[in-house]
Amino acid sequence: MSDEEHHFESKADAGASKTYPQQAGTIRKNGYIVIKGRPCKVVEVSTSKTGKHGHAKCHFVAIDIFTAKKLEDIVPSSHNCDVPHVNRTDYQLIDISEDGFVSLLTENGNTKDDLKLPTDESLLSQIKAGFEEGKDLVVSVMSAMGEEQICGLKDIGPK
Repeated sequence: MSDEEHHFESKADAGASKTYPQQAGTIRKNGYIVIKGRPCKVVEVSTSKTGKHGHAKCHFVAIDIFTAKKLEDIVPSSHNCDVPHVNRTDYQLIDISEDGFVSLLTENGNTKDDLKLPTDESLLSQIKAGFEEGKDLVVSVMSAMGEEQICGLKDIGPK
């Protein structure tokens, strides 16, 4: 055996996949799907009959869960589609910084400071107004495919 120690520099994550495969014919409305590399929520699914030589096809109309853009895709129903792992986590809002970042309290007592305020105007104004009034606010953060964004707000009473 050699006396040299090997040091590996790993720039990868733990290897947990950001998506998992699912047969196109089994994806339903309100499910999730990856279209053009973006995580989307399915708003409409229509399935065409098989042609003379082919497969039945699924036509997906979906909305990007982060940008709210409408995307469409047509996939043979027997083929696999990528489905994103979508998680929703609630954090307590501690502070809003001048540059538009929020400071959130995680369940284990640490702070999370890498999230920006949402771009959605109504949600943004609700968060700012509630914070200025000194209310205890809990924000819902949706994460999928390495992206995170504030998507909801709950008021749990005054501080």
